Amino acid sequence: MSAGYKRPESVLVIIHSSDHQVLLLERQEPAGYWQSVTGSLDWDEDPRAAAVREVREETGLDVRDQLVDCGYCNSFEILPAWRSRYAPDVSKNTEHVFLAEIPDAVSVQINPAEHRQAQWLPAPVAALRASSYTNQAAIERLLLKR
Repeated sequence: MSAGYKRPESVLVIIHSSDHQVLLLERQEPAGYWQSVTGSLDWDEDPRAAAVREVREETGLDVRDQLVDCGYCNSFEILPAWRSRYAPDVSKNTEHVFLAEIPDAVSVQINPAEHRQAQWLPAPVAALRASSYTNQAAIERLLLKR
């Protein structure tokens, strides 16, 4: 089914330290767009493998042993600016949500082609800063409602 199109399925990985500092990344485009680790699944990839790969590509971290499948997905409309990346009949994306707790807010190695900077923020601040409503909701649900 790939035929050069992206798979309309992705991962959202909330990385946080044991003291609830949340890692957010600022995208290159659009500037000012903050998010947790996200990325599309390859056509032959399961969500867990995609989450491990995306975290490694975007931060340099290996979270295989810390990765927890949160057991839910989000479904949302693909923004018009990105719709051409998907097959013509595709308008929605399914986002699998994961959580990864690491002991400390460590320095990460961002991919400058994708991101401008990384910041560790207290969970309430990260929830406000995250640009995507699914990202905000995941931080609130997983880290603030405990």
